[in-house]
Amino acid sequence: MESGYLVGGDLSILDDKHPSAKLETVDRVFDGRVAVVQRRGGYRFSLDSLLLACFVAVQGNLRIVDLGAGNGVVGLSLAVLHDGVEVVGVELQETMVERARRGVKLNGLGQRVQMVPADVRALDKELASRRFDVAVCNPPYRPPRSGRVNPDTERLLARHEAEGGLADFVRAGASLLRHRGRMCLVYPAERAVELFSLLRRHGLEPRRARFVHSFADAPATLVLVEGVKGARTGLKVAPPLVVYRGENEYTDEMTGLLKP
Repeated sequence: MESGYLVGGDLSILDDKHPSAKLETVDRVFDGRVAVVQRRGGYRFSLDSLLLACFVAVQGNLRIVDLGAGNGVVGLSLAVLHDGVEVVGVELQETMVERARRGVKLNGLGQRVQMVPADVRALDKELASRRFDVAVCNPPYRPPRSGRVNPDTERLLARHEAEGGLADFVRAGASLLRHRGRMCLVYPAERAVELFSLLRRHGLEPRRARFVHSFADAPATLVLVEGVKGARTGLKVAPPLVVYRGENEYTDEMTGLLKP
């Protein structure tokens, strides 16, 4: 869920009178149109989530499920940027669900966005019976014991596959999608083969992909992928997306994506 990319947002602090003012911030992204409540010392979204929101092709009215929604940035962004979108965000950590719900209220999306506490490995009957047009997912990237394990539980579960790995998220997405529904994910480029294989194993044919590079001459760091349930083979790979043209300076395309 984290690439290390900087997020070009307008950071503002909660009202000083709010009880969480010293513990939380409100990050405003997409040219200030989307507000996300986050804990200062907890998991904070990175550019990956915004790239995923931009990657989703939206036409008409869509029912979207956001698996591992965290603070809700992907679902909130999709709902703000597209009037015809309804979102159900699924997140294991109830503290993050509570923040996401405040984000829903802050953005005035109470009629179109719902955040629910649930485990993608064991969805309750009500949620499991629903069908969606699109599933989006920015899953944990790191195996359970790889690298430095963060002592903060919120960060640990968001970054490491401690409570559900890629296979669990893909399986949940496949089960919740209607026929010809689409699942869109962002994942490390070095694990692209694993991602493509799991999508196919669960009946989600990879049909669209785009690799993300920090600089034009740098190797890809991320891959954005769309798998379609029950589709035929035929993958379209878009031109590379380059994030920076200089130190902390976005390319023209990135600037355009973040200021729609």
